[in-house]
Amino acid sequence: MFDYVEYITVEGPNKNHDVEVYALSTCGFCKRALAFLRDQGISHRYIHVDLIPIEIKNKIKEALHDQFKEHVSFPFAVIDGKTTLIGFIESDWRKTLLDTK
Repeated sequence: MFDYVEYITVEGPNKNHDVEVYALSTCGFCKRALAFLRDQGISHRYIHVDLIPIEIKNKIKEALHDQFKEHVSFPFAVIDGKTTLIGFIESDWRKTLLDTK
């Protein structure tokens, strides 16, 4: 989504969605969200926004807020460029990413 940051890409067999996650390296919920994606074999890319320069972090947060009209907290996942998952509630992530109905 942002071509001025370097995402970490994790390949998995489940490529049903384009998943980007904005996370904090010290956040327990973020770690659980990334582990869920990995454990479910969901391809995704992520960035730890606390490990990049503050001005870029602020630019990302502002752009996410402007585009999705949501308060930005972490983890903040963008699914297929249009749906967001904010925070980690496993049932919500499972329903959004794994339900095929």
